[in-house]
Amino acid sequence: MRKIILDCDLMRYKDSGLYHYCLNLGVNVKRILDRDQQEKISFYVPSAEKKSFGDDAGCIIERKWHQKLIKPFMWDCDIWHAPFQSGRIFPKNNKRTRILLTIHDLNCLHEDKSDKERIESLRHTQNLIDRADAMVCISHHCKKDVLTHLNVKQKPIHVIHNGTHNVNNPPAKPGGFKPSRPFIFTLGYVNRKKNFHTLVPLLANTDFDLIVAGKLDEIDYVNKMRQLARKLGVSERLHILGPVSEEDKAWYFSNCAAFMLPSLAEGFGAPVVEAMKFGKPLFLSNLTSLPEIGGDVAFYFNDFEPEHMQQVFNDGLIQFQKNGLADKIIKRVNEFSWEEKAIEYIELYRSML
Repeated sequence: MRKIILDCDLMRYKDSGLYHYCLNLGVNVKRILDRDQQEKISFYVPSAEKKSFGDDAGCIIERKWHQKLIKPFMWDCDIWHAPFQSGRIFPKNNKRTRILLTIHDLNCLHEDKSDKERIESLRHTQNLIDRADAMVCISHHCKKDVLTHLNVKQKPIHVIHNGTHNVNNPPAKPGGFKPSRPFIFTLGYVNRKKNFHTLVPLLANTDFDLIVAGKLDEIDYVNKMRQLARKLGVSERLHILGPVSEEDKAWYFSNCAAFMLPSLAEGFGAPVVEAMKFGKPLFLSNLTSLPEIGGDVAFYFNDFEPEHMQQVFNDGLIQFQKNGLADKIIKRVNEFSWEEKAIEYIELYRSML
């Protein structure tokens, strides 16, 4: 039986989109292959995740000595799936093993990076492309960046969107913070790239609170948001929570007045699809992959001046109510099914064997 290994090293980061990417892709591919019994998928995981794919998954536990010594688990590996463009590829000089590389973004091109950082990031991704036999980009925008700035050397390059993982049914009330007013919700690593500070001025002209959930990735940026809130006199309505439980996240999605993501750079935008499940108004930046994911069911910020963002927000809420957008938003979720994406990956694996 042919053997596929998915490198899940990045599941070390529990609150990351890459954690959920590896978990959901792996679970769905395994379920299909267990039924078909043509190929077997194994998972190379940190020790804390050895049960994440089930007791029968045959996970390979990551060990430090694997970096330098012989890796017996690679001897019969037909496909090694490297899931991230800033990661690593294990197989070397193994003619049997084909390598699939998933590229999530080239956000270094769109972030405030130095030339040195940008060049180093692109060089690393190019090195992985040089060693890969085929590539997946998770959005058409990402593929365009790759073709423009890197050399794929006529190797196959595919677009397979991410699915969205199953968001919990919301509890009656959150276990953590519960706002006392209607609120806007946003989610993601709290750093400059996410551009969350541009949402704070909206509080000055509305009666909403703003809830920001996600890892506090840049403390100086968090402080900048709080300073801006104090300056505008809305400190008591800005709630930066840090990471939240899956149950609380579901409650915030279910009860928010709108979901916003004014990010400067996204490879996909998983929280947008999560919010779609609840039929909430979506307000996104018009940059990188977000228009591709939000499509015609979202409202877009063309710049981040407070007056413009306030106008987009006000007009969007009116249009949302008038045009009955909730059902259309929920329907769009069907385009991001992990089961369907797993089938696309399996077809790609088989084309490489």
